[in-house]
Amino acid sequence: MGRSRTTPKYVICIKNDDYPASLELRKIYRILPDAVAAKHHRLRVIDESGEDYLYPAKYFLAIDLPLSVEKALQIAS
Repeated sequence: MGRSRTTPKYVICIKNDDYPASLELRKIYRILPDAVAAKHHRLRVIDESGEDYLYPAKYFLAIDLPLSVEKALQIAS
């Protein structure tokens, strides 16, 4: 039925005060696993540049997308 995940693959941006050129509010971003960053309350996010950078975790909310939506997002990127 459902999938279980230890970490989400996607987040939605809820704050971008320090990074308005790199992060768009209410936009869905893909994240990459990074255990070291997580210990420091950071997420490794693929941002508007198309590269992955560390951002404060409090700038995002984890979202669980249906598998069909995840696949569509991967194809589109």
